[in-house]
Amino acid sequence: MKNTLVILGLLTLLSACQTNSNYRNSSVVDYLYPESKNQQVSQEIPILTLPLKIGIAFTPSGFNARDALHEVKKIELMNSISDHFKTYEFVESITVIPSDYLRPQGSFDNLNQIKRMFNIDVIALVSYDQTSYTDEGLASIAYWTIVGAYIIPAEENSTHTMLDAVLYDIDSRKLLFRAPGGSSVSSKSTLVGLEEQTREDAIEGFEQASASLIGNLKTELEQFKERVKQAPGEYQIVKSQGYSSSGSSSWALLILAGVMAFRYIRR
Repeated sequence: MKNTLVILGLLTLLSACQTNSNYRNSSVVDYLYPESKNQQVSQEIPILTLPLKIGIAFTPSGFNARDALHEVKKIELMNSISDHFKTYEFVESITVIPSDYLRPQGSFDNLNQIKRMFNIDVIALVSYDQTSYTDEGLASIAYWTIVGAYIIPAEENSTHTMLDAVLYDIDSRKLLFRAPGGSSVSSKSTLVGLEEQTREDAIEGFEQASASLIGNLKTELEQFKERVKQAPGEYQIVKSQGYSSSGSSSWALLILAGVMAFRYIRR
């Protein structure tokens, strides 16, 4: 009889096995192009004034969507990204812009307001996609048998995070380049501690994805430099008064040389 009850209990737990998921995101496309899902490529030639004044902000998650990140954590992640930009001599300043200044579906009208308010030239918009899965299955039974008298199912958690940073010239509305970053976090928890563990996994996922994104920034920037050199007619570089770049390897000098060469050939 006792063995029968145990078997019935196990079968009950197995029948209750299920996978729960939670998806949260913020979209650059929804923010910049709310009227159309088809991204429109700007035909204007961006005028980049060196050194650049860059803003960085998280795109809104939507009117009714629950945000995956607390504002304090967003600022912390943006500071870590901006620290990487600050290492380049062509950057004059990096301004972290609080989320309150970005309206859902605010588009470039909103960016123009931010440009005037914070005195920036270009902006790095950071968006995210994060999905958390919780599998209630054999791990629950294994955890229960180890604990013994306490029936505390274990949860198998998996959190996948993608961050994407896009750098836009605000006046021309031209996308300059983008850098992605991703992560995957797995963990186990009790049913009682599931909510707290899921929250910790989400934060860890963002931190790992941020580190991945920063690692890709250098690569994407180098590729952007090459694109500018190969097609100088698509970008116009202007040096502000008193600005001079040092080092023969400076990308600013390379771009300026490319622009001058392009103009000479056209003559």
